[in-house]
Amino acid sequence: MIDPTEPYELQIAKQARIIEALVNRAERGHEVGGSAYSLFESAIALQAEVWEKTKDLEKALDTLDRASSELEVAYQAQERIQRNLADAMVAMEDGFALFSEERLQACNAQFRNLLPDVEPLIKPGLGFDDYLAAVNASKYLNREDNGLAGRPQPVAREQGSGQRFSSFVMVLRNDRWFQISYRQTSSGNITVLQTEITDIVRENRREKNRLIDQQSHLLQAAFDHMSLGICTFSSGGELLVRNERFGELLGVPLSLLKKGSPFQRIVEHVERHEILDREGRRSRVAGWFKAVRRGEAVQERFRRRDGMSLDIRIHSLPDDGFIVSIMDVTAETQASALLEQRVQERTAELTEANRLLQIHADEQTKIEAALRHAKESAEAAHTSKTRFLAAASHDLLQPINAAKLYLSMLTDKVGQPGTEEVVRRLKRSFTSIESLLQALLDISRLDSSGAEFNVTSFNLGNLLQGVAEDLAPLATEGGIDLRIVPSSRWVSSDQRYLMRCVQNLVVNAIQYTDRGRVLVGCRLTGDAVRIEVWDTGVGISEEDRTRIFKEFTRASGAAKGPGMGLGLSIVERACRHLDHPIRLASQPGRGSVFSIEVPLAAPGHASVSEDPRMESMLDGSLDLIVMIVENDADELHAMTQVLESWGASVLAADSTADAAALMQEIGTAPDILLVDYQLNDEDNGIETIHTLRALAGAEIPAIIISANRQRQFLQLCNEMSFAVLTKPVQLVRLRALIDWKTRARVA
Repeated sequence: MIDPTEPYELQIAKQARIIEALVNRAERGHEVGGSAYSLFESAIALQAEVWEKTKDLEKALDTLDRASSELEVAYQAQERIQRNLADAMVAMEDGFALFSEERLQACNAQFRNLLPDVEPLIKPGLGFDDYLAAVNASKYLNREDNGLAGRPQPVAREQGSGQRFSSFVMVLRNDRWFQISYRQTSSGNITVLQTEITDIVRENRREKNRLIDQQSHLLQAAFDHMSLGICTFSSGGELLVRNERFGELLGVPLSLLKKGSPFQRIVEHVERHEILDREGRRSRVAGWFKAVRRGEAVQERFRRRDGMSLDIRIHSLPDDGFIVSIMDVTAETQASALLEQRVQERTAELTEANRLLQIHADEQTKIEAALRHAKESAEAAHTSKTRFLAAASHDLLQPINAAKLYLSMLTDKVGQPGTEEVVRRLKRSFTSIESLLQALLDISRLDSSGAEFNVTSFNLGNLLQGVAEDLAPLATEGGIDLRIVPSSRWVSSDQRYLMRCVQNLVVNAIQYTDRGRVLVGCRLTGDAVRIEVWDTGVGISEEDRTRIFKEFTRASGAAKGPGMGLGLSIVERACRHLDHPIRLASQPGRGSVFSIEVPLAAPGHASVSEDPRMESMLDGSLDLIVMIVENDADELHAMTQVLESWGASVLAADSTADAAALMQEIGTAPDILLVDYQLNDEDNGIETIHTLRALAGAEIPAIIISANRQRQFLQLCNEMSFAVLTKPVQLVRLRALIDWKTRARVA
């Protein structure tokens, strides 16, 4: 009935009501019972209950008395703490305030009197955010930049649930600095402390100035002890620091070398008084300042009027300023002149001595001259070997190209028994000659110091398809099953050299495989593609695996094939230049596998210029006017016969002038131009195309036919929208490219 947690006054009141109820009940019992025994029994029970309640009441009173005593002690302790806190706040030199539940509870005079316009607001109950806003709005704050501490930070409350401490720097207009720090206690109260840091800031400022002055003295001392004339200027061209040597060497009065003097005034003084030899120098000196502002270094050598030579250099500084240094190089110049004079004198002496030796030993001189001439001839022959082979490609491939054109026509016309076999053997002989020449030219290019590569991104499937088309007849003739697994991967390499390498590997595999098959496929390995050529041929022994990559070398025990042993040498050279690793695994008697690792590339769009190889020669008559410009009469005649057999009307010329005259004679522009690059004298195919296009007033489609495979030449043709076919020309590519160029023009 009585809750012990309730206040003692309430418990006592409840006990009094209970006692009163019990007494009333006892009285009503006497009225109802009527017998003496019942009354006695009720009295005994009532007395026991009264004693129990009385004991409880006494305990409650004792507890209440103790609680009252403890409360009195707590009140006294709280008063002492408050007095001590007030005394401590008064004794503090810093401003201090206590906020409870975001409201000001207490503060000292230093806290209240810091900002006069905020003082009227600082009263108990002031909100913490209101206090921060009032401080930020105070007119006594210095809101300008300061060179020591930067721009003063705004007094603002940090956002974030976990923020329990924050500190700000506040600058007053009278150059007083205060640090405002507030901390949130574990009970949720906020204490604010205003600490004056003016002395610390001023001391730091004095220390900074002292260090700057000290560094300035050290820098000046270093400048003064240098033999060079040194002078530094600001980004605006004002003089900052210089040494006395600068004025001595330049001959400028001290009035112009004061701190802050403009660089332009010093230059004007030097030019006006002609201190330096100004022959051809005036425009350069006037442009010094502009050159330095562009970040360029300036270096000039002058001669003073008294004969002293000066080396003047100007360099920019990280703060957009610049430094000027002047060095006396008179001794160096004189020494150089003296040395040159001595060299001339010594040369004259040697010339005279040589003349005397020639007079007295004419025969010996003739012998030495003959030996020297022979040596020079041998060296010239040796050094020109590579250049000769590269330059000879045009003349070597011209007759082969013409012969292949005639063979193509002859194959279609012959029908007598045995004639086809003769033509086939003749064609195979020319193919062997062509392969050998191509191999020699490839080795010549790869061995030259200026080997060029055209690395692009292309689809590997087109390359493998071209290999399959080119080498399928060779595999069929040898009874070898050639299988090429298609691939849609894009790689980054020189397409021509990579195709040449794969062709050489496949040709070797076919030649050294008596029966079985040759498999070409691709395998992904990280960020690269490994092109692998498998065969079931004779295999390669361990000792031959490095030797076979040398020129004119074959594997031991292998039957002599139709080649010259140059294929693997070309593969090794090309892959070494292109940084494509080559791997070889082989078991004698069971076969070999060669692989070339090529880096992957992002997929792109294939174009005819990148892959001029076509699926097949197009059908139908070539109803076009084709102009051929070729200086070789046999090749011109052969190409004319081939094009006319396709149904084209051919205009043949051997030079740019003849082609222009022929086009003016017929009064119309041809549908397409087929032009050789190397013509007679200074004439060339690019000049021919420009001339005919200008004469026609239109972009006539053009194809350049040349043995030149240099990257610069191919890039130039690509930029000028010329298609390029390399000699010897494959007719299927020529026919398809003519159709593509003319159809593109119509579209």
